[in-house]
Amino acid sequence: MKNKLRAFFAKFWLTKGQTVFVSGIFVLISFILLKTIGYLVATIVFMMLTSAIAGIPIFKNAIIAIRYKIVGIDALVTIAVIGAIIIGEYWEAAAVTFLFMLGDYLESRTIEKTRSSIRSLINLAPDKTRVKRDGVEIEIAPEDAAVGDHVIVKPGEKISVDGVIIEGAAYINQSAITGESIPVGKGIGQKVFSGTIIESGYLIIEAEKIGEDTTFSRILQMVEEAQDKKAKTQKFLEKFSRFYTPSIILITIIIYIIVRDIRLALTLLVISCPGALVISAPISIVAGIGNGAKNGVLFKGGDIMERLGAVRVIAFDKTGTLTEGQPKVTKIQAFGIDENELLKITAVGEAYSEHPLAKAIINKANEMNLDISQKPENTQTITGHGLTFDLNSVSYFVGNTTLMKENGIDISDTEPLFTAQQEQGQTAIWVGANGKVLGIISIADTIRKDAKTLIANLRKIGIRKSIMLTGDNAKVAKAIASETGLDEYHSQLLPQEKVEKLSALQKKYGKAAMVGDGVNDAPALATADLGIAVGGVGSDIAMETADVILMSAEIGKLSYAIRLSRATSRNIKQNIVFALAVTAALLIGVIWGKVFLSVGMLVHEASVLLVIINAARLLYYGKRVKKKKKIA
Repeated sequence: MKNKLRAFFAKFWLTKGQTVFVSGIFVLISFILLKTIGYLVATIVFMMLTSAIAGIPIFKNAIIAIRYKIVGIDALVTIAVIGAIIIGEYWEAAAVTFLFMLGDYLESRTIEKTRSSIRSLINLAPDKTRVKRDGVEIEIAPEDAAVGDHVIVKPGEKISVDGVIIEGAAYINQSAITGESIPVGKGIGQKVFSGTIIESGYLIIEAEKIGEDTTFSRILQMVEEAQDKKAKTQKFLEKFSRFYTPSIILITIIIYIIVRDIRLALTLLVISCPGALVISAPISIVAGIGNGAKNGVLFKGGDIMERLGAVRVIAFDKTGTLTEGQPKVTKIQAFGIDENELLKITAVGEAYSEHPLAKAIINKANEMNLDISQKPENTQTITGHGLTFDLNSVSYFVGNTTLMKENGIDISDTEPLFTAQQEQGQTAIWVGANGKVLGIISIADTIRKDAKTLIANLRKIGIRKSIMLTGDNAKVAKAIASETGLDEYHSQLLPQEKVEKLSALQKKYGKAAMVGDGVNDAPALATADLGIAVGGVGSDIAMETADVILMSAEIGKLSYAIRLSRATSRNIKQNIVFALAVTAALLIGVIWGKVFLSVGMLVHEASVLLVIINAARLLYYGKRVKKKKKIA
């Protein structure tokens, strides 16, 4: 019966917008009547109707809050309005309730705008999936897809699963996941992610993750959870408001007892509402997190957003972080043989090896369109040294200096060239046959193209030290540190030694962040004040371990993330100072007799709106930075 009554009255209950509209008409009529016929019955009736229509939602919210032992803004306004009616200030009561509801309505609309970056992500969620089952193409809901399904995606359509391309090629817009503005070309064997869009091409994808398990769904979940993880400033303000509001009521009662001026006491209640102060931190955090998500940077909470800007030293892993994590052939030196022929022979010999360096040689041969289909004979892998094989009745040796010497290959004339490559941080490999060297192939894990720019930018924005912690050898570490401009490097570190180095950095410089690819850096990421994962898209470990996730391989976005963090912290401080200044100005106005109940409410609501608008500027932060760069 109780529920039926609620449902009945709900049909006649006004929405927030309707409440503002109806009470707005009544308050306008009240004002016109007040100025034309004065305080007659008709005028008072319309004022009371305004107070009732706009005041009931305020009163209801106040009661609900009090049930949870929270004395909030609604309670202050309710007390002020009831007091105004009791003393016959019907116009003040009507004006205060209408202005409060109008402000509340405009706040909610502006907050929705502030959350637009997050909402735009949600709107990118795929709404259909085309799969091939029993030889027939059918359209189903994304949640009805199954792991192993062959998903067909055409130009202009959204990919609805995480999976591997088994047929076709396409240019894919990954901006929803990684923040990359330029479509990425992908083909057979490469991974694709839900929420991305095919700009051109045609794909058949074997589904690996579906529904809530997809990267896109996890991003949405993390962004939503991040908004609930409050920053220290926000927690302090909320705790402050719990004590502040009851204190204001007590102070108002004391002032009334002393001065016996009920109007002054009620006005103090209204102007003391801490609305702008309470909202100053959360609204900025929401805008900052939304901006980051839209640009491929995930902050796992408001506290993370605040802390990133305070970092003073940043430690980087090497492989997969400062470098691409994919060794490539950087140089081929041939002696008495054509370079392509040398590469071809070596690639044929390495065809059955699973060593990462072998893959780099084979990839280079394929890149040069060399025919490496011929099969080697008597292939033998010698652990730690290289391999031997026979091809066209010739025995070849591919590997290190020890392998060459043990098999009678004379390296004396070419050894300085080999040593020079090693000094430059390259991994050099000998290729020999018939007692002589045929060539030297140099392989290196190439540095990310934006790594050097990032280190320079970090220095500009006040990061005291940029340091590399790597398990690689000293020569490679030195070469990469030199090329990228790092302040320090520490090589040949075990995971536990990275943790120890981080602890030392924290003691010496203050807050330290660790940047890694999330695969083998979990202990260091967890030990640092902040763990930052690069190329987190599709990486479960990065998603779980890191505090900040750069979704693409663009490590340069780290400096953007730090600047956004600092801009958000500045925005919060601006809002707090503004809110306190407005309250102080209103208090002075009340004491001087210049500010009354309705005027106080008007200024209060205007201050809340200005705080929200200031926070909304964070949504356009990246655009301003890009514009400045273009102008430069």
